[in-house]
Amino acid sequence: MRFSDQAVRVKLDALDESQAEGCTHASLHSAYSSTGANELSGGSPAYARKALTWAAASGRSKATSASVAFDVPAGSTVAWIGLWDAVTAGDFKAMVPNGGGIPEAFTVPDISNDTLEAPGHGFSNTNQVVVWAVPGVALPAGLSEGTIYYVISATTDDLQLSATSGGAAINITAVGSGFLMRIIAEVYVGQGTHTVSSITMTED
Repeated sequence: MRFSDQAVRVKLDALDESQAEGCTHASLHSAYSSTGANELSGGSPAYARKALTWAAASGRSKATSASVAFDVPAGSTVAWIGLWDAVTAGDFKAMVPNGGGIPEAFTVPDISNDTLEAPGHGFSNTNQVVVWAVPGVALPAGLSEGTIYYVISATTDDLQLSATSGGAAINITAVGSGFLMRIIAEVYVGQGTHTVSSITMTED
């Protein structure tokens, strides 16, 4: 069953800061986790989660209404943004790639050339991306959620993924589909400030 746009807006609005169990705070993470692990800590000023405010849902998405700035300890990598219902501890809700932008749908209908078909995807060679599964549909075998890949052999409507920049294409052994999102892993050699301009929740 696919919910109507109105039903999706109701669900998304139930996840904002007005709800005790909503996505009230954001966090920064060095690596992917389905449980909220790998969160930054330490520094001076000390790292801490930041409170979020959300605009009303529109269409099938809902975005934050203001940017948030984090203190980042020296030697940290910021690759993922987490969502929680508390400033400390609490319940983990989701994780999105830093600098992720809009998810781009892809499909692999043929495993013979390890190519992802994604019309008008907008990615370029050496871009770093992650993949997400479509609910109820398997990712192509050989790809995993949370793993950072490099784009290679990009054309307007298709691309391949590699484990390293300019490396060999990932061997895809079964067809499937999913979403691609850009990820930008930012390394802080010294103490710094990381600003998250916007976070968007969507449902397809």
